[in-house]
Amino acid sequence: MNIVMIAGFWLDGDSWGDVTPALTAAGHTVHTPTLPGKRPGDTDLSGIGLRTHVDAVLEIVDAVDGPVVLVGHSGGGSVAWAVADARPDAVARVVFVDALPFPAGSAINDELPVEGDGVPLPDWGFFEAEDLVDLTDELRDRFRAIAKPEPAGVAVEPQQLGNESRFSVPVTVIACEFTEATIRAAITGGAPWASELASLASLDIVELPTGHWPQFTKPVELAHAILAAVD
Repeated sequence: MNIVMIAGFWLDGDSWGDVTPALTAAGHTVHTPTLPGKRPGDTDLSGIGLRTHVDAVLEIVDAVDGPVVLVGHSGGGSVAWAVADARPDAVARVVFVDALPFPAGSAINDELPVEGDGVPLPDWGFFEAEDLVDLTDELRDRFRAIAKPEPAGVAVEPQQLGNESRFSVPVTVIACEFTEATIRAAITGGAPWASELASLASLDIVELPTGHWPQFTKPVELAHAILAAVD
Protein backbone atom coordinates (compact mmCIF):
# COMPACT_ATOMS: atom_id res chain seq x y z
CA MET A 1 0.00 0.00 0.00
CA ASN A 2 1.13 3.54 -0.71
CA ILE A 3 1.01 5.53 2.53
CA VAL A 4 1.25 9.31 2.23
CA MET A 5 2.18 10.93 5.54
CA ILE A 6 1.37 14.62 5.92
CA ALA A 7 3.19 16.43 8.70
CA GLY A 8 1.51 19.05 10.86
CA PHE A 9 2.52 22.64 11.36
CA TRP A 10 6.23 23.53 11.53
CA LEU A 11 7.35 20.05 10.53
CA ASP A 12 8.79 18.60 7.35
CA GLY A 13 8.62 15.10 5.93
CA ASP A 14 11.69 13.96 7.84
CA SER A 15 9.82 14.47 11.12
CA TRP A 16 8.20 11.05 10.54
CA GLY A 17 11.64 9.42 10.66
CA ASP A 18 11.02 7.39 13.82
CA VAL A 19 7.66 6.14 12.54
CA THR A 20 8.33 5.09 8.96
CA PRO A 21 10.77 2.17 9.48
CA ALA A 22 8.02 -0.09 10.84
CA LEU A 23 5.77 0.81 7.92
CA THR A 24 8.38 0.04 5.28
CA ALA A 25 9.37 -3.15 7.11
CA ALA A 26 5.76 -4.27 6.75
CA GLY A 27 6.05 -3.89 2.99
CA HIS A 28 4.39 -0.55 2.45
CA THR A 29 5.64 2.26 0.23
CA VAL A 30 5.83 5.39 2.34
CA HIS A 31 5.77 8.94 1.00
CA THR A 32 6.73 11.74 3.41
CA PRO A 33 6.52 14.97 1.43
CA THR A 34 7.80 18.26 2.73
CA LEU A 35 5.14 20.71 1.70
CA PRO A 36 5.62 24.13 0.02
CA GLY A 37 7.00 26.79 2.30
CA LYS A 38 8.95 24.31 4.41
CA ARG A 39 11.30 22.98 1.77
CA PRO A 40 15.00 23.90 1.75
CA GLY A 41 15.41 27.35 0.27
CA ASP A 42 11.75 28.33 0.73
CA THR A 43 11.85 31.89 2.02
CA ASP A 44 8.84 33.53 0.37
CA LEU A 45 5.74 32.21 2.12
CA SER A 46 3.34 34.67 0.55
CA GLY A 47 0.69 33.07 -1.64
CA ILE A 48 1.01 29.68 0.03
CA GLY A 49 -2.31 28.56 1.46
CA LEU A 50 -4.07 25.41 2.53
CA ARG A 51 -5.00 24.62 -1.05
CA THR A 52 -1.32 24.85 -2.06
CA HIS A 53 -0.56 22.01 0.32
CA VAL A 54 -3.59 20.04 -0.84
CA ASP A 55 -2.45 20.34 -4.46
CA ALA A 56 1.07 19.17 -3.53
CA VAL A 57 -0.33 15.98 -1.99
CA LEU A 58 -2.72 15.48 -4.91
CA GLU A 59 0.31 15.35 -7.20
CA ILE A 60 1.56 12.33 -5.27
CA VAL A 61 -1.83 10.62 -5.19
CA ASP A 62 -2.22 11.10 -8.94
CA ALA A 63 1.28 9.81 -9.67
CA VAL A 64 1.18 6.48 -7.84
CA ASP A 65 -0.44 3.25 -8.98
CA GLY A 66 -3.35 2.03 -6.89
CA PRO A 67 -5.08 3.44 -3.85
CA VAL A 68 -3.35 5.33 -1.06
CA VAL A 69 -3.75 5.68 2.68
CA LEU A 70 -3.44 9.28 3.84
CA VAL A 71 -1.98 9.94 7.29
CA GLY A 72 -2.42 13.50 8.51
CA HIS A 73 -1.04 14.83 11.77
CA SER A 74 -2.62 17.91 13.35
CA GLY A 75 -3.04 20.53 10.59
CA GLY A 76 -2.00 17.88 8.08
CA GLY A 77 -5.34 16.24 8.80
CA SER A 78 -7.15 19.08 7.05
CA VAL A 79 -4.89 18.60 4.04
CA ALA A 80 -5.62 14.87 4.01
CA TRP A 81 -9.37 15.42 4.24
CA ALA A 82 -9.38 17.87 1.34
CA VAL A 83 -7.41 15.34 -0.72
CA ALA A 84 -9.99 12.67 0.12
CA ASP A 85 -12.69 15.12 -0.96
CA ALA A 86 -10.93 15.63 -4.29
CA ARG A 87 -10.02 11.97 -4.93
CA PRO A 88 -12.37 9.75 -2.88
CA ASP A 89 -11.98 6.80 -5.24
CA ALA A 90 -8.19 6.89 -4.88
CA VAL A 91 -8.08 6.99 -1.08
CA ALA A 92 -8.43 3.70 0.78
CA ARG A 93 -8.44 5.30 4.23
CA VAL A 94 -7.62 8.53 6.03
CA VAL A 95 -5.78 8.25 9.34
CA PHE A 96 -6.00 11.37 11.51
CA VAL A 97 -3.19 11.62 14.06
CA ASP A 98 -4.44 13.79 16.93
CA ALA A 99 -6.55 15.57 14.33
CA LEU A 100 -10.13 15.60 13.08
CA PRO A 101 -11.86 16.26 9.74
CA PHE A 102 -13.13 19.80 10.19
CA PRO A 103 -16.04 21.03 8.03
CA ALA A 104 -15.92 23.30 5.01
CA GLY A 105 -15.27 26.94 5.78
CA SER A 106 -13.23 26.26 8.91
CA ALA A 107 -9.63 27.36 9.35
CA ILE A 108 -7.03 25.07 10.85
CA ASN A 109 -5.99 27.66 13.44
CA ASP A 110 -6.48 31.39 12.97
CA GLU A 111 -5.29 32.21 16.51
CA LEU A 112 -1.61 31.44 16.03
CA PRO A 113 0.83 34.40 16.24
CA VAL A 114 1.74 35.49 12.71
CA GLU A 115 4.99 37.22 11.79
CA GLY A 116 4.96 38.54 8.24
CA ASP A 117 3.76 35.72 6.01
CA GLY A 118 4.66 32.95 8.44
CA VAL A 119 3.85 31.44 11.79
CA PRO A 120 7.03 30.57 13.70
CA LEU A 121 6.87 27.82 16.30
CA PRO A 122 5.64 29.66 19.42
CA ASP A 123 7.19 29.43 22.85
CA TRP A 124 6.11 26.30 24.72
CA GLY A 125 4.02 28.38 27.07
CA PHE A 126 1.63 29.10 24.21
CA PHE A 127 0.45 25.48 24.19
CA GLU A 128 -1.90 23.71 26.55
CA ALA A 129 -0.40 21.32 29.07
CA GLU A 130 -2.16 18.43 27.31
CA ASP A 131 -0.23 19.23 24.11
CA LEU A 132 3.10 18.79 25.83
CA VAL A 133 2.58 15.49 27.61
CA ASP A 134 5.68 13.26 27.24
CA LEU A 135 7.48 15.97 25.25
CA THR A 136 10.71 16.00 27.25
CA ASP A 137 13.22 18.84 27.22
CA GLU A 138 15.35 16.81 24.83
CA LEU A 139 12.43 16.29 22.46
CA ARG A 140 11.47 19.96 22.69
CA ASP A 141 15.00 20.94 21.70
CA ARG A 142 14.90 18.50 18.80
CA PHE A 143 11.52 19.81 17.67
CA ARG A 144 12.62 23.45 17.79
CA ALA A 145 15.85 22.66 15.93
CA ILE A 146 13.95 21.27 12.92
CA ALA A 147 10.89 23.54 13.04
CA LYS A 148 10.13 25.70 10.01
CA PRO A 149 7.75 28.68 10.01
CA GLU A 150 4.36 27.55 8.76
CA PRO A 151 2.95 29.65 5.89
CA ALA A 152 0.29 31.84 7.49
CA GLY A 153 -2.10 31.17 4.65
CA VAL A 154 -2.21 27.48 5.53
CA ALA A 155 -3.38 28.31 9.04
CA VAL A 156 -6.12 30.78 8.10
CA GLU A 157 -7.40 29.78 4.65
CA PRO A 158 -10.89 28.23 4.92
CA GLN A 159 -11.21 24.55 4.16
CA GLN A 160 -12.74 23.75 0.76
CA LEU A 161 -14.94 20.65 0.55
CA GLY A 162 -17.71 19.82 -1.89
CA ASN A 163 -17.79 16.13 -2.74
CA GLU A 164 -20.04 14.09 -0.45
CA SER A 165 -18.31 10.93 -1.66
CA ARG A 166 -15.63 11.75 0.90
CA PHE A 167 -17.95 10.35 3.54
CA SER A 168 -17.58 6.89 2.01
CA VAL A 169 -13.82 6.91 2.67
CA PRO A 170 -13.03 4.91 5.85
CA VAL A 171 -11.53 7.01 8.61
CA THR A 172 -9.36 6.16 11.61
CA VAL A 173 -8.76 8.76 14.31
CA ILE A 174 -5.72 8.15 16.50
CA ALA A 175 -6.71 10.15 19.57
CA CYS A 176 -3.85 11.31 21.77
CA GLU A 177 -5.23 14.22 23.80
CA PHE A 178 -8.88 13.23 23.83
CA THR A 179 -10.77 10.00 24.38
CA GLU A 180 -13.03 7.99 22.16
CA ALA A 181 -15.88 8.73 24.57
CA THR A 182 -15.36 12.47 24.08
CA ILE A 183 -15.51 12.13 20.30
CA ARG A 184 -18.54 9.85 20.33
CA ALA A 185 -20.37 12.21 22.70
CA ALA A 186 -19.65 15.15 20.38
CA ILE A 187 -21.04 13.23 17.42
CA THR A 188 -24.17 12.20 19.31
CA GLY A 189 -24.62 15.71 20.71
CA GLY A 190 -24.35 17.38 17.32
CA ALA A 191 -21.24 19.44 18.03
CA PRO A 192 -20.49 21.56 14.93
CA TRP A 193 -16.82 20.50 14.90
CA ALA A 194 -17.92 16.85 14.73
CA SER A 195 -20.29 17.26 11.79
CA GLU A 196 -17.95 15.56 9.31
CA LEU A 197 -17.45 12.65 11.69
CA ALA A 198 -21.20 12.26 12.07
CA SER A 199 -21.60 11.77 8.32
CA LEU A 200 -18.93 9.08 7.90
CA ALA A 201 -19.87 5.61 6.74
CA SER A 202 -16.94 4.07 8.64
CA LEU A 203 -15.16 5.52 11.68
CA ASP A 204 -12.62 3.80 13.94
CA ILE A 205 -11.14 5.57 16.95
CA VAL A 206 -7.91 4.39 18.55
CA GLU A 207 -6.66 5.92 21.78
CA LEU A 208 -2.93 6.57 22.07
CA PRO A 209 -2.55 8.61 25.26
CA THR A 210 0.28 11.11 24.94
CA GLY A 211 0.73 14.72 23.85
CA HIS A 212 0.09 16.33 20.51
CA TRP A 213 3.26 15.05 18.83
CA PRO A 214 3.23 11.23 19.11
CA GLN A 215 5.71 10.93 16.23
CA PHE A 216 8.24 12.19 18.79
CA THR A 217 6.83 10.94 22.10
CA LYS A 218 5.51 7.50 21.10
CA PRO A 219 6.73 6.75 17.57
CA VAL A 220 6.69 2.95 17.87
CA GLU A 221 3.17 2.88 19.26
CA LEU A 222 2.05 5.33 16.59
CA ALA A 223 3.54 3.16 13.85
CA HIS A 224 1.69 0.13 15.19
CA ALA A 225 -1.57 2.08 15.28
CA ILE A 226 -1.11 3.19 11.68
CA LEU A 227 -0.29 -0.35 10.59
CA ALA A 228 -3.43 -1.65 12.29
CA ALA A 229 -5.49 0.98 10.48
CA VAL A 230 -3.90 0.13 7.12
CA ASP A 231 -4.44 -3.59 7.63
